[in-house]
Amino acid sequence: MKNILIHKDKTILEALEKLNSIEDVSRLILFVEDDNNKVIGTLTDGDIRRALAKNKNISETINSVCNKDFTYIENDYSFINLKKYRKKGIKILPVLNKQKQFIELLDLDKIKALLPLECMIMAGGRGKRLSPLTDNIPKPMLVLGDKPIIEHNIDRLISYGVKRIYISVKYLGNQIEEYLGDGSSKGISIEYVREDKALGTAGALSLVEKFNSENILLMNGDLFTNVDFEDLYLKLVNANAEMVVASTEYKVDIPYAVFETEENYVKNFREKPSYIYQSSAGIYILKRKLIDEIPKNEFYDITSLIEKLIEKKRKLTFSPIKGYWVDIGKPVDYEYAKNFIKHLED
Repeated sequence: MKNILIHKDKTILEALEKLNSIEDVSRLILFVEDDNNKVIGTLTDGDIRRALAKNKNISETINSVCNKDFTYIENDYSFINLKKYRKKGIKILPVLNKQKQFIELLDLDKIKALLPLECMIMAGGRGKRLSPLTDNIPKPMLVLGDKPIIEHNIDRLISYGVKRIYISVKYLGNQIEEYLGDGSSKGISIEYVREDKALGTAGALSLVEKFNSENILLMNGDLFTNVDFEDLYLKLVNANAEMVVASTEYKVDIPYAVFETEENYVKNFREKPSYIYQSSAGIYILKRKLIDEIPKNEFYDITSLIEKLIEKKRKLTFSPIKGYWVDIGKPVDYEYAKNFIKHLED
């Protein structure tokens, strides 16, 4: 980030040289600091062009030409709706502390949201149905395009602002750990929860000593999807629910006429009807306090927790996935996903 910071007493020429050296940011911009490292303005190549058009000297300091009416957010946010900034045409959003010192840069072309979530990815299963593909490699490490399935999911989580991820591992989990490491190469934190025995689809949550976020994202590690995690999170918050389940449509076609009956009489019938159901997509956001209801280090499926919420008439909601979703459980699913991603890359 030092590459995008510049002191107010530097010249326009020095600023131009620094702008030309910027990489990995979608917009060329510098943040102008004073002697106390307080950000007092921003400077773009457009600002410099306008200054030169007004006959400013290239050796003049940038303090007089930088934009001092700029937009920023403070680093004590819990959730920021980035959509309102995009509507204003803002592409680069600095995060400053109370002293207006630079903390980080949000590139809105690269990040979709800033969700206050920690995530648990379930990646410990054997994947027997994918044998022999999974005889020597864990299912989440099967490659799609140019990277493993689990890395696709992690990169998408990062784009939604998720910076702390736990991965539950068991079968050949060392391969996942060696490949992803501690997450520092991606600017996040990854910790591993090692299952000595199978713990189901939610049991590993009980092994995390302490989650810091109020809500926890739980997802299967063998999914290929462009689910909108922000929509999922907002559905939980707006419904004031204890859990939200991402869902997909499942269509059932009946090849015969179906009777609607009452006692011994046929009241109506439908010829070859189709029924559409919402089914679980293996992605959930739940209140942290729900983890206290999961037995410690025991087999426990997320469906058991869902059934408990329904039985007790507690608030459970769902959010349909509007994009694509592939559950890679069988060889035919894997082949479909490999062909599907080719079209995404074209």
